[in-house]
Amino acid sequence: MEPARQNADESSSPSIAIALGGGGARGIAHIAILEALDELGVKPRAMSGTSIGAILGAAYAAGIEAKHLRAHTLAIMRKRSEVMGKLLKARVGRFTDIVLRGFANPVLLDAELFLDLFWPDAMPERFEDLAIPLQVVTTDFYDRCEAVFSTGLLSPAVAGSMAIPGLIKPVEMDGRVLIDGGAVNPLPYDLLFEAADIVIAIDVTFGGPRQRRNPAPFEAMFGAAQIMQGAITSEKLKLRAPDILMRPMVEQFRVLDFFRAAQILRAAESAKEDIKRKLAALLDP
Repeated sequence: MEPARQNADESSSPSIAIALGGGGARGIAHIAILEALDELGVKPRAMSGTSIGAILGAAYAAGIEAKHLRAHTLAIMRKRSEVMGKLLKARVGRFTDIVLRGFANPVLLDAELFLDLFWPDAMPERFEDLAIPLQVVTTDFYDRCEAVFSTGLLSPAVAGSMAIPGLIKPVEMDGRVLIDGGAVNPLPYDLLFEAADIVIAIDVTFGGPRQRRNPAPFEAMFGAAQIMQGAITSEKLKLRAPDILMRPMVEQFRVLDFFRAAQILRAAESAKEDIKRKLAALLDP
């Protein structure tokens, strides 16, 4: 018997673990699912996250309740001018780079600066200080493989997980160059099977916008990445599915629709009620 599951069996109810997938602004829907856990009084034994899932997963694992994550996210996204100001502060590219550095990206962001500006206050510095164990998925650019972090400094690992090529600069950590974890494992529920009795995965990469117009260049680039991530997830599900797979109805939103946070959360309400029913059935059969 797997050690973690054996320990879980000694308690009065099954333990759970939850994986939060990548998907840009669509990942704001994760907050609604986490609210459902809080409202049921269920605390995950372990978590994993990729990209936006790592950003929100780290905050939740630090002990910040989902309702506070909702309030924090909505408060930030209501102030467009402040958001744009913060993005300018997090920008490492400069428009002069177009001339001086051979058409380098003038809007490239530094992910660690981004996290400092947008994460809730008083985030822990290290994984070991989190209230819930967390695994963060990144991609090792040169070794072309998954790199998972669960100990050491938190911010660089999460920054690497969200380092979308072309938008956010790669992160150098422990001798590795890290980019977006979605390139290898956009829905990292497979990391959790030995951690708990019930594994939940929240997938926000499936489906595309209903409008069939010609996409703008950035939209095409990010859309292609989501298509790739959806294909990876589909193949993983064929091998072994999580105990609960949730897909909030957020396919109409684009990767950078962060200013539509309130709409994304409203769209996720049905999934919130759905997971309550599914989890209650498993926890109290």
